[in-house]
Amino acid sequence: MTQAITLDSAYATCRAIAKREAKNFYYAFVALPEPRRNAICAIYAFMRKADDLSDDESIPREQRRLNLEQWQAAWRSASQAGATQNPVFIAVRDATERFNIPLSLLDELIAGTTSDLKANPDDAPDTYATFADLYQYCYLVASVVGLVCIRIFGYSDPAAEKLAEETGVAFQLTNILRDVAEDAERGRVYLPLEDLAAHDVTLDAILHRKIGAPPSANERALLAEIGTRAEGYYASTAKLLPLIDRESRPALWVLVRIYRGLLRRIRRADYDVFSRRISVPSFQKLEILAVGMARLAIARFSP
Repeated sequence: MTQAITLDSAYATCRAIAKREAKNFYYAFVALPEPRRNAICAIYAFMRKADDLSDDESIPREQRRLNLEQWQAAWRSASQAGATQNPVFIAVRDATERFNIPLSLLDELIAGTTSDLKANPDDAPDTYATFADLYQYCYLVASVVGLVCIRIFGYSDPAAEKLAEETGVAFQLTNILRDVAEDAERGRVYLPLEDLAAHDVTLDAILHRKIGAPPSANERALLAEIGTRAEGYYASTAKLLPLIDRESRPALWVLVRIYRGLLRRIRRADYDVFSRRISVPSFQKLEILAVGMARLAIARFSP
């Protein structure tokens, strides 16, 4: 007889996944009180599994779509109190109930992951025609995460929702800039085609370039335009911080500091994201986390 998985062990599994995989996000998770940290780790583990099912390029796209559909069906059954031995589903079910997270948001998360699996004729690259198209993609894969997170963080002003959406877009645009070369190797170009044309950059120049070749002046200008858009959306984070519960603010502060720091490093490298993968060093993340933990202590014990 299979032993039932306890809620504590389910959350422990999710924490282990987040610690192993989350990188930037995990530094922010640590700066949360335990119940909220558990919930965030559960949501992250859920997202990680969806991403892994989508990104396994050893499997044809159509089969990956089917695998995601089967996994989503299993989740929907579990979310409706169906029997499950999946520790991630057990933890996420508890988190959604505890923090009043609409299940429709998780459906949108999966829709965002699935959008990378749309059928393309003749192995054509994945592209986005306009920034409006890219914004919708960013909404599904990042803003929805923000809308889930603020429910765990706690808020009462509805204005927080649009600000969380724009914060997610800022994070995702930063990821897109960092990962241009890596994504191109996988046949994905998230830079809008209208922006490529405006800067006289060809799709072929992004997809098929000499490894490590620095960007041209036109390519730097293209990437700088995306960076400027991202910086504009980061302005929403300052407005969002005071709208969430006091003890959750340090976690969001940590996350914003790390991601905005990454964008600034990309800018200081003059947008050369081809020669090397730019990142925030671990020691700097730990310094940011230390300040975040101090802020959490103040939030907990100050009147």
